[in-house]
Amino acid sequence: MPDVSPRKQADPDAPLVSTRDHQVIWKWARAREAEPATGSESPSGPASSLKVADGGSALRFNFPSLSRFRQIKWSEWFEHFDQHGLVFVYDKDDPTRQPSNRYRIVRAEDLNRDL
Repeated sequence: MPDVSPRKQADPDAPLVSTRDHQVIWKWARAREAEPATGSESPSGPASSLKVADGGSALRFNFPSLSRFRQIKWSEWFEHFDQHGLVFVYDKDDPTRQPSNRYRIVRAEDLNRDL
């Protein structure tokens, strides 16, 4: 399994960053005004009627002008994230550009294969 612990230092030249650190994910989302969401059925509600291509993670984000999925609480989002051994992969911020909203949520064992 790849090392995606919060203590591992990111490669400063890598265009993508991966993390399991809840605080990093929360800050990334807050900076983009993104809210935790799901397209799948969960204890808090039914599945979305939309076809969700999320690689089986069942987790998404709703952005301010694009809220297609059912919003859930952060606690539910992170509980599912941890239970399923998921990793948050996102574009490294470039200070000369507007922050990217592009991300993926993958299983840790699929990290190197899927990227």
